[in-house]
Amino acid sequence: MSTMRRRVLGGSAAFAALAGLVLTSMTPISPASGTEPLPELVRDAGDDVAVVEVIVADSAELDRLVDTGVDLDHAAHANPDGTITAHAVVSDGEADALRARGFAVGTSLHDEDDTGAVLAERDATIADAVAANAEFAEAAEAGDVSDVKIIRADYYTSFGVGYLSVEAKWADGQTNSAQLTVERDSGPGTEIGSGGTQNISRFVDAGVYLYHRGAAVVETRPDTIRITSPSGDTATATVADWLPIEGDGAFGPNYQSDFITSYLTPTELYDRVAALAAEFPQLAEIVELPYETNGYRRLAQALFGSSSSNRVGIDSVAWGHEGGNDLSVALVDPGAADAALGVSVAGDDITVSLATDASGAITSTAAQVVAAINASPEASALVTAYTYRGNTGSGIVSAAAADLADGLSAPESVSRDPHPVYAIRIGKTRDGSKPGVLAYAQEHAREWVPPLVTIETAERLLRNSAQDAETKKLVNALDIWIVPSVNPDGGHYSFYDFNSQRKNMTNHCEPTGSIDANARNSWGVDNNRNYDTYSLFDGYNGASTSCTSSTYAGPSELSEPESSNIDWIAGANPNIRFAMNLHSSGNYFMWSPGAYITPGRISAPRPSLEEESYFWGASARILSEIKRYRGMSVTPARTGPIADVLYSAAGNSGDLLWYKYGIYAWNFEVGTTFQPPFENENPMGASAHAESQEFANGLVELMRVARDFDTDEKRPSSKVVVEASAESGMVDVRFDTSEPAAVFYTLDGSKPTYASTMYASAGVREGAETITVPAGTTINWFSVDSAGNVEKNYKPDGSGTNFSTATANLPG
Repeated sequence: MSTMRRRVLGGSAAFAALAGLVLTSMTPISPASGTEPLPELVRDAGDDVAVVEVIVADSAELDRLVDTGVDLDHAAHANPDGTITAHAVVSDGEADALRARGFAVGTSLHDEDDTGAVLAERDATIADAVAANAEFAEAAEAGDVSDVKIIRADYYTSFGVGYLSVEAKWADGQTNSAQLTVERDSGPGTEIGSGGTQNISRFVDAGVYLYHRGAAVVETRPDTIRITSPSGDTATATVADWLPIEGDGAFGPNYQSDFITSYLTPTELYDRVAALAAEFPQLAEIVELPYETNGYRRLAQALFGSSSSNRVGIDSVAWGHEGGNDLSVALVDPGAADAALGVSVAGDDITVSLATDASGAITSTAAQVVAAINASPEASALVTAYTYRGNTGSGIVSAAAADLADGLSAPESVSRDPHPVYAIRIGKTRDGSKPGVLAYAQEHAREWVPPLVTIETAERLLRNSAQDAETKKLVNALDIWIVPSVNPDGGHYSFYDFNSQRKNMTNHCEPTGSIDANARNSWGVDNNRNYDTYSLFDGYNGASTSCTSSTYAGPSELSEPESSNIDWIAGANPNIRFAMNLHSSGNYFMWSPGAYITPGRISAPRPSLEEESYFWGASARILSEIKRYRGMSVTPARTGPIADVLYSAAGNSGDLLWYKYGIYAWNFEVGTTFQPPFENENPMGASAHAESQEFANGLVELMRVARDFDTDEKRPSSKVVVEASAESGMVDVRFDTSEPAAVFYTLDGSKPTYASTMYASAGVREGAETITVPAGTTINWFSVDSAGNVEKNYKPDGSGTNFSTATANLPG
C-alpha cells in the first residue's frame, strides 16, 4: 500500500503531533471473501443510454450494486420506507443484466433526447449571437449604423473610490482582438476626454464574440462617454449608477457576478482562463500541468461479421487522424473454385481474397483471415487484425468491405494530439508563501456544470478584486489553483460523441478483450478511482478491475495523466491547505473517508473529533452561501463523509488530498443531473445557469474559510460538563469547546500531553463521546484547534503547567 503522510497545517507542532496520532499508515486489507465479482460490462457503440432509478433494500444491497461495476450517478437517497434509490446510467442491455441479478430498475430520469435538447439550446444560443454579430456587421458595413455601440456604462463606488464599468460592441469584434478606447468627460457640461480614457477588452465565450468590457478607477463621476472605433465611427452614452446586487453576503454593494452564458467544452474552458490570465497578468497566470493526456484520438477501426465466431476486427496502426481514417479493407469472394487465401495492398486499400473449395464456396475462417493479414508485411504495416473478444474465430467469414474510421466527430478546432491540462493560478503573491486553495472539475467527462462553477469563481475573483474589498483580501491573501477540466479528452468525447461518457478515453483492454469498435463507449479509466490512497489496489471497494466498467481503476495507481496532475499539484505545492473537487449530481457535500471495505464497511481512518468538527463548521458556512442564491439547501442527510452519505469510492482524489497531503478536501455534487437545461423557467428547477451561480457562492466562501484559517490566532477554550451516570458512584463527563478543537486529557492526575488520550467522537455522525468515571476523579486537559492554537498557550511538550483541571463531581 502507498506510504501515507500528513502535512503540518499552519506549521505548528501541535497540529503535527495531532496529525501523527490521528492518521497512521495501515496494513493493506483485502476485500472479504464472498464479495460479488465484477462482471465484464460492455456498452456497445450505438446503444441508447439513460439515467434510471434502481431501488435497493438497504446499504448492503447498495454496496452489492456498486460491486457490479455498473455506471452509477452520484446519488443514493434514503426513502421513507428504509429503501435507497440510486441512479444508474445504463443501456437497455445493462438494465436487463441488473434485473437478472435481482435489482429493481425503475423510472428513466434522463435520456439522450434530453441531452440533445440541451445541446440544441447551446447551439441556438451560439447561433443567435453569431447572427446578431453578422447583422450588426452588415448594417455597419452598409453605413446604416455606427460600427461601435455602447451596451452599458455604469458608475459605482467602493470604499470611496469611483469606478466606471463599460460594455460595448464592435462590428469587427468576432475576428479582431484589438482593444477599444473609452473617452470620459468629467461631469455634466464638460468636454469629452477631460475625464481621461480607459481601454476595454474583447469578451469571447464558446468561440463567439459577445462584447468588449472593462472597468477602471475614475477621479470624478463622468456623465458621458465616447468610443471611437478604428474605422472612425463613434458612439456616445450617458453614464448610469450601478444598482447593488441583493444577497451578496460578506461582499460589497458593487460585487459583480453572473459571468456564464452557456455550456463550455474543455477547449473553450481553457481559452476562457487563458483570456482571464492575459487580462489580469498581475493577479493570474496559466500553469501547464506536467502530464499531457492521451489525447482526443483513436485508432481507425472496422468490424466484419455477424457472430462472435466469424467476426474479424481491424485496427489501424496509425491514429485515425494521422492516416488511419484513409484506410479501407475488403474481404473479397474471388469467384473461383479452389482459390487460396491471399492479401494484397494498393496504397491505402487492403484486399483479402478469401479461400474457396472445389464448389467455389468461401472456406476462410475469421482466425485464418486474421493470421493472413497479420502475416502480410504490407498489410501489417497499416493495420492489426484480431478475432472477436478472444473467440477462436472458427466461423466462416463473408465477403464485405468497409472504410476504417476512428468514430470521432468533434470539429477540427478540437486537437487530436496529446492534450495539455491547464490550471489558472490566482493571487497577488504566487510563490508558495500564501496558503493555497485548489478547485478542480470534470474528473468525470459528462459532468458539464461543475466546470462552469470554476469559471464563474475565477471571473468573480479577478473582476471584483479592484472594487470589492472582501474579494481583494482573498486575492491578496491566498494562492488559488483552479483546474476547470481535469479530463479534456473525455470532456470533448462527451460533448461531441457520447454524452454519457464518464471516464477518460484511454483503452487499456487486452487484445483478447473488448478492443473492437463496438466497445468504444465502454473504454477509459475512471479518474476518480485511479489515485493511490485507499484504492482498489489496497483492497477497498467501489472500483473495478474491468477495463469496460464505469469505475475501472486503471492498470495501476496513478497510471493516468489526469490523476497524476492532481497529485502533482498537491505534492509540488505544500502551501495548499484546502481543496474542492466539483462533481455532479445529487446536491451532496462530502469529505473523507471516501472508501471502505465490505462486508462491515471498514472505512479508511475517520477524521478526529476536532477535524470532523472543523469539516462540519466550515461546511455550514459554505452551504449557507450556496443557499443564499435562490434558497436551495444541501440537506444534512447529504452532508458528511462520503462513506456515510453515499457509497465507497476506492482511490478517489479527496482521500488522496486528505490522507496523503493533509489537505482539507471537500466534494461538491452540483445539481440533480449531469446536463440540465442551461436555463429553466422554474426558478428552483434544474438549471446549469443557476447551479453555476449558487455553487460559485460556495466555492468563493471556501476561499474565505481558507483565509480565516490562516489568520486564526485565537486560542480555543474548553470546559468539562459533569452529569449523573446510570452507574452508582460514577459520573458522565464530556468536554465543551469554544470552536472545533481536539482535547487531550488524563484521568490519573498526570500532566496531559499529545501522547495522552484524545477526546473522540461517539460514532458515525453522533458527535462527541461521553466518558464515565468515578465521582471525584481529577481530570487534566488542554485543547488545540485546527490552526494549531493551544488553549492558554500551554506547552504540552515542555515545562508548562497551566493546563486545565477539574474534579468530576456533580454540581451542588
